[in-house]
Amino acid sequence: MADSRVLTSDTVACVWIPHFPLRMEECRRPDLQGKPTAILAPETTRKIWLASPLTKKHGVEPNMTVSQAIGLCPALTLLEADPVYYDERFSQLVLRLSGVSPVIEPADIGCIYVGVDGLERLVGDPQRVIELIACVIDQWAAPAPVPPAPQQAKPPPGKRRRRWRRDGQLLTAKRHHHAPRPSAAQPSRPIPSCFNTSARIGWGRGKFTAWVAACRANPGSSIIVPESERLAFLHRQSVATLPLDTDTYRRLWRLDLRTLGRLAALPEAAAVSQFGREGRLAWQLASGQRVEPATGRETPQPIVVTVDFPVPFADSAILLHAMQQLLARALRHPRRIGWRVHRVRARGDLEQGGSWMIESILREPTATLDHLMAPLRTRLTLAPPTGAIQNLSVEFSSFVPGTAELQLFARDASSAARAGRRRALRWAAGEIRARMNQSMLHHIIEVHPWSRLPERRYALIDYDP
Repeated sequence: MADSRVLTSDTVACVWIPHFPLRMEECRRPDLQGKPTAILAPETTRKIWLASPLTKKHGVEPNMTVSQAIGLCPALTLLEADPVYYDERFSQLVLRLSGVSPVIEPADIGCIYVGVDGLERLVGDPQRVIELIACVIDQWAAPAPVPPAPQQAKPPPGKRRRRWRRDGQLLTAKRHHHAPRPSAAQPSRPIPSCFNTSARIGWGRGKFTAWVAACRANPGSSIIVPESERLAFLHRQSVATLPLDTDTYRRLWRLDLRTLGRLAALPEAAAVSQFGREGRLAWQLASGQRVEPATGRETPQPIVVTVDFPVPFADSAILLHAMQQLLARALRHPRRIGWRVHRVRARGDLEQGGSWMIESILREPTATLDHLMAPLRTRLTLAPPTGAIQNLSVEFSSFVPGTAELQLFARDASSAARAGRRRALRWAAGEIRARMNQSMLHHIIEVHPWSRLPERRYALIDYDP
């Protein structure tokens, strides 16, 4: 049976990357950094979904029409939303952080709660744990390393060539394989990160305290809230940090309850009588009586499906068919529900002795049979078994939370289909740009629909899917 135990942690580190889709676009296109950018809404391209802080200085806000945004900021760069890409990058970050702590709770796109109970005994003080989390974020956000150049063959012994300086000294090269260890830091020190993700980390008891600390931290910094200073820290914060709706915020503001300290000074019954359940929740969070732990679930154990053949065989077509049937059985396993496969392995025993194995680590974790079969089919062609196969087994050894059918943004089949077409279009646009050395695709957007002149009614911008 699947292990259904729930993992919890009272001490929480909140990792928050504001404007996560914009940061992912900047990671994918470094030329966008320092420019006013905005992402169009996934449902309609006439409205702004997200706007960078640089565009907000010009008055550009979300849910604003494209014509209004261009009128306020003529240099605005418009980007089409790629929700599936953002969700995949977020899933990769969750997978990376799961190597730090088994208690991982994704809250929203760009916000993750990491349970840190017990990590201080293994790593050190809270600042050391935050540095470890920041290092994981940096490895996730860094671009793929460039493969090293092939090394030249060494000359045979006895004929090694020596390189001499003009002064007669032999040249030597020293290699340092260790990185400098970060020194101990004070609690609000900037977290080490060489990639601009603007990540903020908050540390405290309970998810709400960690979230408020992450909100108060500067980009690329962290704030640690000790338990002895938790109430004093919360009472100084604004009520805007509470998870309430807009009407409740407006009512609290009109009642001059603008800080959590003023709200906590009221009796609980008064807050409940005025705001109902939201008032009770807000008062308990403001007074520090409600401490919500981070909740995670254990990663399922590897899934292995095996079949024994009555007669050994070496035909590749039969092997592919058997492998496909085993993959289908493994995908229907109860432990696989709610998880995407990140690593798949096929192995078998040979009739003459020995074994054969192929493995694939998917760049995009999936739960689709065709996507799992494609890399295995390629590896089988490159490395077929050297003899007849007696038995065959398929193993899922690594998983990623969520399934391809339940993406964070692609909630239905039509959204997933649109994402697939967008990927194909992005590949075709990249081929055209590489061949022509310039962007040959353009996008027509409506700027001034009330104008009688077509030249002023529409605008032609570069189309970069």
